Amino acid sequence: MCGIIGYIGPRRACEVLVEGLKRLEYRGYDSAGIATEHGGILYVKKGAGKIGELAEKLRFLELPGNRGIGHTRWATHGIPNDINAHPQLDCTGKIAVVHNGIIENYLELKDELLRRGHVFRSDTDTEVIAHLIEESLRQFKNFEEAFRVALLRLRGSFAVAVLFADDREHLYVARKDSPLIIGVGNGETFVASDIPAFLAYTNRAIFLDDGEYAIIARDSFVVKDIVTGRAKEKRIHEIGWTLEMAEKGGYEHFMLKEIFEQPKAIKEAIYGNAEVVERVAEEVAEYERIIFVGMGTSYHAALVGKYLFQRLAKKIPIVEDASEFRYEFEDLIDDKTLVIAITQSGETADTVAAIKLAKGSGAKVLSIVNVVGSLATRIADLTLYTHAGPEIGVAATKTYTTQLTVLSMLAMALARKLGTADEGLLKELEAELRRMPEYVDAVLRLDDKIKGLAEKLREKRDFFYIGRGISYPTALEGALKIKEIAYVHAEGLSAGELKHGPLALIEDGVPVVALAPSGKVFEKMLSNIEEARARGAYVVALGDDIRLSEVAQEFLRMPQVNELLSPIVYVIPLQLLAYHLAVLKGNDPDRPRNLAKSVTVE
Repeated sequence: MCGIIGYIGPRRACEVLVEGLKRLEYRGYDSAGIATEHGGILYVKKGAGKIGELAEKLRFLELPGNRGIGHTRWATHGIPNDINAHPQLDCTGKIAVVHNGIIENYLELKDELLRRGHVFRSDTDTEVIAHLIEESLRQFKNFEEAFRVALLRLRGSFAVAVLFADDREHLYVARKDSPLIIGVGNGETFVASDIPAFLAYTNRAIFLDDGEYAIIARDSFVVKDIVTGRAKEKRIHEIGWTLEMAEKGGYEHFMLKEIFEQPKAIKEAIYGNAEVVERVAEEVAEYERIIFVGMGTSYHAALVGKYLFQRLAKKIPIVEDASEFRYEFEDLIDDKTLVIAITQSGETADTVAAIKLAKGSGAKVLSIVNVVGSLATRIADLTLYTHAGPEIGVAATKTYTTQLTVLSMLAMALARKLGTADEGLLKELEAELRRMPEYVDAVLRLDDKIKGLAEKLREKRDFFYIGRGISYPTALEGALKIKEIAYVHAEGLSAGELKHGPLALIEDGVPVVALAPSGKVFEKMLSNIEEARARGAYVVALGDDIRLSEVAQEFLRMPQVNELLSPIVYVIPLQLLAYHLAVLKGNDPDRPRNLAKSVTVE
């Protein structure tokens, strides 16, 4: 999605804005721009293209002033071009606006403003906001009130930052259904759509809630309710991330760095939840109606959670795509329902909407989230943090394995609380989970072999990933990674489903990646691999049983772990395979086309 950065303080604003925009590049964008104020005049430069190129071509760093806003745009209304890039201006050239989200009633507002004599220069819905504030300012001479009243006219989702030339002491920002965070520095204040944009300057953050706006000065801020205009108390969060954690650290790409950070991230997830998970289990043990919701990779984590809850806690949850949840379950949830929402950012629009619906219907909501203070954590009744640290690459890696770690801990805690699993098994699983960083580290040592495998498969156009039971979600996740960053068609399948249709697509040389940890379905997996091999498939088998080497062209030997914990280790080679294929194809795995890190519009 789009990115916002704003600054007011003693530094040259253009330098802070350009640096912040670079740290937001991972979110996906097609154009960028900045606006600064100096001497009561707005200076604006913007265009289609990448920030590095635009900064040099348009000379971003020549803009004067100590106050400004910047934006990376991912086109929704209007094609990606120089005119549609943000910031957008009003008719007077005194009001500059950057905006994330979608204004659903922009056509209605635009028609009204055109009749009042306003001249539009772009095809964006964002420009409506600038003209609406301008129009409101004719009635309310106070800019804050004009800003607030204009916000009340907007329908849809927005995070907005506004620069007004005649007010040299403030920035104005607001949010509804799209993230916006204030960074509190020493004699300077920042605003951004994500923490890494200002992490070089401060780790103190205020998370705006839906329906709030803020007036930001160098050394102060006031947060108010959009509807009433009343001031609100806000907590300052200290973010436990360092700037170094958000840097590449010598790796070619953030994604590769984050793959190799997984042993540490898993350890942090374990120790960060060692005590709190028991308390959460106490609060949710009584619920029989349990619904997991998530999107993308988080949905796959939810599927693993379902298997864990079934096998250990003897619960039978439902797993629902968060974007469908509110349409399918609107009248089916009540105070006897537990909704477990999984979202790495805590700002995913569909998942946040599902949480709001669940809360409004009286359900108990547990969120499993990576970002401290994010919207999902503030709405939910209970939160378990994954403690993965900042994840910059668009394709989720360490946030996924830490989600699986937390879900495993919760399922074990529930099983112990309810007495639904043998104590010997639980102790075995807990011991294996503590050793999980070692297992993952061992799998990462297969990197060179997987890179060689990627060389062999680089020209393949179709991939099939197969697994059974708790390995099925890993098959889905492996296929998703290939699609996301290597731009290759891939399908994740339950291995038993092969003979019910997909087997017709298997022909000579088609890669079939088989996930076959030892366990109750291993023998069945061997049969499924033989089926694929008999049709000419090029089989890549992951497992701990040496028999796999006899039925597969490629065998990646995995550590022997209990199959209930196997998804944590078995996804690592799939992440590496996708990464190396993407690089071999000349793709940037950190910034896959058409995708964004956090999807904050529906």
